[in-house]
Amino acid sequence: MKTNISSSLIRYWTPQYWPTWILIGLIRTNLLLPLRWQITIGKCIGRYCSRLLPEKRHIASKNIEVCFPEFSAKEREGLVDKNFEAMGAAFSEIAMGWFGKKQSVQKIFKIDGQEHLAEALEKGRGVILFCGHFTSIEILYPALKPFCPRLTAMYKPMRNKLADEIMLRGRLRSFDELFSKYSVRNLINSLNKNSVVIHLTDQCYTGKHSALVPFFSEPAMTSTATSRLLKLSGATLLRLFYKRREDDTGYIAQICPPLKNFPTNDATKDTAILMKELETYIRTCPEQYAWIHKRFKGRPKPYIDIYNDAGRS
Repeated sequence: MKTNISSSLIRYWTPQYWPTWILIGLIRTNLLLPLRWQITIGKCIGRYCSRLLPEKRHIASKNIEVCFPEFSAKEREGLVDKNFEAMGAAFSEIAMGWFGKKQSVQKIFKIDGQEHLAEALEKGRGVILFCGHFTSIEILYPALKPFCPRLTAMYKPMRNKLADEIMLRGRLRSFDELFSKYSVRNLINSLNKNSVVIHLTDQCYTGKHSALVPFFSEPAMTSTATSRLLKLSGATLLRLFYKRREDDTGYIAQICPPLKNFPTNDATKDTAILMKELETYIRTCPEQYAWIHKRFKGRPKPYIDIYNDAGRS
């Protein structure tokens, strides 16, 4: 569990980490510009990187091909281009989320449905916010914090230790607790403190409590832990969706009311319901979803590896 960072960053002042220091300096400098300039510069960088990262582009292309079969080849390529632009803009959003003034972030973020969160917290059993991996996720956290007395989430440590520590410092400006290893016990303890837990289960997961669940009508290995966690904790589940405005002037988030008759006695069915809810929202801003993740990997036979050219038919 991480609740604070006390170590000095001076120990990372070595040639190994100089590229990371330069990148951090650039994204922090970008904060001096107006929001729309920041986003525009980020989009330009993302467009350039799409040609430098052919493997990532291939992954995004295959995901979009599977999820949007109704699109023409030209439309799919255009969506991939816009997706890389959104990922480039994410560098500016990371800077605002980790280093920017919280009041400035909250000013450009419109959050609807706050009453659903307040009502759920009044029950005293904690709240699980189900959301997805959209490109603007890091700027969401400081905007959400004023409505959450205690905010908790899981995080995946980075291999780059300097980047990992910078990420932790940035996120702990908004979070009260962060867990680096998935633990039902840790999450239940947090919920027992009436915490709000950010729960993202929309990426490939093949461990215990996983199942093949439709994602854009295509079976994908998915964690079913959300349903189990709800039953064990008695917490309330709310859906949280968010996106950048089309004119790049700010952000919109929607906290949706609790689903009726949820959870059921079927964890796989519950997970399918949540994935369908997420899919519906992704369709409103498909360019802002994390398509560079291998969402359809790890599937059992007879499913093929869609990311492997040699395995595709």
